[in-house]
Amino acid sequence: PLFLLKSCNIPHNCHHCTQLLLEQIPKRIPQQAIYQHQQQIAPQGINNFSLYRITKEVIMTTHNPDHCLFAVPKKGRLYEKVTAMLKGAGVDYHREPRLDIALCKDLDMTMVFLPASDISKYVGEGNVDIGVTGIDIVEENESEVERVMDLGFGKCRLCVQAPVASNITDIKTLAGKRIVTSFPTLTKKFFDKLDEEMGVTTSIKRVGGSVEAACGLGLADAVVDLVETGTTMKAAGLEIVATVLETESILITNPNTKHKDIVDLLKHRIEGYITSKKFVMVSYNCSKDVLEAVTKITPGKRSPTITQLTDGGHAVSSLVKKSEIVKVMDDLSAAGAADILVFELSNSRM
Repeated sequence: PLFLLKSCNIPHNCHHCTQLLLEQIPKRIPQQAIYQHQQQIAPQGINNFSLYRITKEVIMTTHNPDHCLFAVPKKGRLYEKVTAMLKGAGVDYHREPRLDIALCKDLDMTMVFLPASDISKYVGEGNVDIGVTGIDIVEENESEVERVMDLGFGKCRLCVQAPVASNITDIKTLAGKRIVTSFPTLTKKFFDKLDEEMGVTTSIKRVGGSVEAACGLGLADAVVDLVETGTTMKAAGLEIVATVLETESILITNPNTKHKDIVDLLKHRIEGYITSKKFVMVSYNCSKDVLEAVTKITPGKRSPTITQLTDGGHAVSSLVKKSEIVKVMDDLSAAGAADILVFELSNSRM
């Protein structure tokens, strides 16, 4: 809401801003509050200008401008992964349907839901303090942001792709050709080096979506697009010629944010949640004779926890990577461990 006001350079009777602000009014605000502001600001009736002012006044009474603003992708697979991560990290908020703003319950922080492609711009310009987006978006927008941490999901590659029928094996073959992409800045940087070497100029055109169709429609000799599993690429009859950039989702912040304390707190919370998803806790019993052997199988992140039992044996607990737990259990059983149990982790602080 407030960052929308600050970022708009159009005079205050802007109908677009009026509609944006109206959409941000939480449903829990009593209509009486809006009516009171109307009587103060526009007793003679409502027009775009007075409606804008009324909406602004209502929002300013419900949104604390001193709150840290956290930008989250507003839809898609990235939205689902980010919201799951924030829930696991203990960031508690409630988002009303069709609203792009939500207040956190236990932190002085307001969640703002924006297109992922715009988040790095808002963070870089200081309209938003923290955000989640991809490395590719930050590089494409050339945003001046601080990379707080990698989040481990949304991993893919930005690749130059050409028709399989063209049988192109050398990227230099595409220098001076027609390239279509949704990432013109990164594509230009990549081909500028080749153009200088080959003495040609590559034609780069931007499209908003369905990039993979450009070659089949005769619009391009090759495309530059993101590849995750490669299914869409193969269906379009394309293959990878070169990789421009490897990307994943990251947590970013404005270098000059005044909410460093909240940024650090969020980093520790998210790190704890990510660790809990990567590891499980394995617990087992063993005799003194095999204690050294089994603890070598489960050394833990630092060291295993060992407790002596009344029968002379030992109980051992240790963190194990989730991807390795099945083999670890087999190895423990073969080494003489018994009563092997595995526990899921919901959260952690390391």
